[in-house]
Amino acid sequence: MKERCLTTIATQPETVLEFSDNFLLIDLCGEHDRHLATIEERLDVQILRRGNRLGIIGEDESVRLAEGVLRALYERLESGRTVEPADVDRELRMPAVAATAPEAQGGDQIALFKGGEAERIEIKTRRKMVEPRTAAQKAYVQSLYKSELAFGIGPAGTGKTYLAVAAGVNMFMQGHVDRIILCRPAVEAGERLGFLPGTQEEKVDPYMQPLYDALNDFLGARDVAKLREQKMIEIAPLAFMRGRTLARAFVVLDEAQNATTMQMKMFLTRLGEGSRMVVTGDRSQVDLPRGVASGLHDAERLLKGIPKIAFNYFTSKDVVRHPLVAAIIDAYEADTP
Repeated sequence: MKERCLTTIATQPETVLEFSDNFLLIDLCGEHDRHLATIEERLDVQILRRGNRLGIIGEDESVRLAEGVLRALYERLESGRTVEPADVDRELRMPAVAATAPEAQGGDQIALFKGGEAERIEIKTRRKMVEPRTAAQKAYVQSLYKSELAFGIGPAGTGKTYLAVAAGVNMFMQGHVDRIILCRPAVEAGERLGFLPGTQEEKVDPYMQPLYDALNDFLGARDVAKLREQKMIEIAPLAFMRGRTLARAFVVLDEAQNATTMQMKMFLTRLGEGSRMVVTGDRSQVDLPRGVASGLHDAERLLKGIPKIAFNYFTSKDVVRHPLVAAIIDAYEADTP
């Protein structure tokens, strides 16, 4: 029987974890012990490092959670993966998540692996692996693979668009779709920029930049440019979708709160054979003219009862961009009449 690499030694008043591999322990602690510092701050515990042991001091529940986080991160290192600040954040947000039912999985499209008590999900792309960092993100990723039409609704910084583009790249790489189509309404955020010089593409490119950024993260700028030339990746304003039938495509509508009701209907009815659609938006950041209804609001109201259409919701607790972003969102929501 294989001997465990990690053992727990119960003492008073601390719980001690003993690690057999000092090199992995160094990676677990992070540069200047920054991973340990993050766990200490978030769980209100004290972690003492002595040789190949870590002692945890704190309230019983906090110590239990810290032990679970450290175990999961160490097992990640044992499997050959790295541990980055984002990985520490994910373990702190989703400790001991219950295993996911097999019917909710996406087969070879997403990688599944056991991490502690939880079943983890990774989205494979050409340049990196992407993992959900909150329970809401995990449910959203499952919907992207399970449902032909999925909505991701919530505040900025919750990974709605990023995860959708990652799933699209993954499905494209696996051959499940032939192209990726990303679009946004070309609506200015409370400003009037006036006439913009250049070609039609140059005029709309500033609105599409967040989509370029996500694609470059997963494929690299050179591959993105090549695939765009081959029309396997399209990035276009929502208005350009009229009259098209989108077959065997992964289609993302970003910033959908700025689509009108007619635009939303037009977009949703483009869905063709073998395609998947994702609609993302933030109901608190509508930039449409006063009196113009948001198509996202109407779609949510009209389509919620239809089977096989998934609605996923995020809150400030799911913000992964920067800790201050969550605080800013909460402050604005508290001030809303």
